[in-house]
Amino acid sequence: MPSNGNPLATLLGSHRVLIAVGAGGVGKTTTAAALGVAAAREGKRVLCLTIDPARRLAESLGLERMSTEAVTIDPARFREAGVPIQGSLTVMMLDTKRTFDEFVRKHASTPEKAKRLLGNKLYKYVSTTLAGTQEYMAMEKLVAVRDDPAYDLVLLDTPPTANALDFLDAPERLIDALDSPAMRWFIEAFQESGKVSLNLLAKSAAVVLKTIGKVTGGGFLDDMAAFIVELNDLFGGFKERASMVQKTLRAKDTSFLLVTSPAPMSIREVLYFSERLAEHGMPRGAYIVNRLRMPPPRAGEPPSEPEVRDAVKKHALTLDDDAPERLLRAHADAVKLAALDARHVKALDDASKNAVPIVRVPQLASDVRDLALLGEVADLLIRA
Repeated sequence: MPSNGNPLATLLGSHRVLIAVGAGGVGKTTTAAALGVAAAREGKRVLCLTIDPARRLAESLGLERMSTEAVTIDPARFREAGVPIQGSLTVMMLDTKRTFDEFVRKHASTPEKAKRLLGNKLYKYVSTTLAGTQEYMAMEKLVAVRDDPAYDLVLLDTPPTANALDFLDAPERLIDALDSPAMRWFIEAFQESGKVSLNLLAKSAAVVLKTIGKVTGGGFLDDMAAFIVELNDLFGGFKERASMVQKTLRAKDTSFLLVTSPAPMSIREVLYFSERLAEHGMPRGAYIVNRLRMPPPRAGEPPSEPEVRDAVKKHALTLDDDAPERLLRAHADAVKLAALDARHVKALDDASKNAVPIVRVPQLASDVRDLALLGEVADLLIRA
């Protein structure tokens, strides 16, 4: 697609994977969806994958709710909204457990071992709640859809920054957990006899496990040991996929979009995340500053009160006597707020040292809740 010098247009035309990251409440989900619309308008077949329930995204696309199945938006909806597309836009919400289940079936050494693990009571709990599982499975899903020939572009909308940071470390953390001494103790103790054999473990560990057994019952320990042994069977698969995840995140056709608002706290968060990306050697495509308050007309030379009163008369407006004075105060406030936002973005510009381009998106008059407004945001992003 033509770039017109805009970094986002360039990224949409040249990249396979774009990952939107940022603090909560900065318009990240809307940005990802709008970029999807912009790419689809130019003929790209786009998949927008979200980890967040993204109710607002569903509303914007005319859906009752996001689905864990891939849903392609009817092109007729775009035409009716005045946003005709040449390609397609498909949306999907991550289902952590289903993605984990698919991983187990694919990487278990035998179908029987996969079946045992999927049927384990602890697996059903751990596959959705283990620390880092959601982030790891998001990456797993990203790797899977990245190679899907049905799509030209994959846009990943991540959780707020505090959780999105876990993307960078999730593969290694999961591998470390599987390869920990505690895991090896359990495996050695269980594989000897098919049940937990406490005499094979260190005395301190045996004491702890006996205590746990008294509280939970011996069956729980056996379930846990069986779960760990079966999970260990996937260790090679985890290592292989972790390597693929890291390659995907560092690939030339992958880039991160750092979304923020002009608020100082949001800018600090996005700068911290930018530093983490740089440390990990992962590509930063652009900063996107949403909801930027722009200077009102005649910001440098505000109108006088007589000019305001003349304008009121000229347009036959019926206003209170003190309306001109209040309008002038509102104008002065708008000038100050726009200047404040500009200073905050200047701090972002200074910190980035021109290494990452900044796209400024003005504040809209209303929330984005339909395709027409989503198309407007797409225009703002591509022409900013």
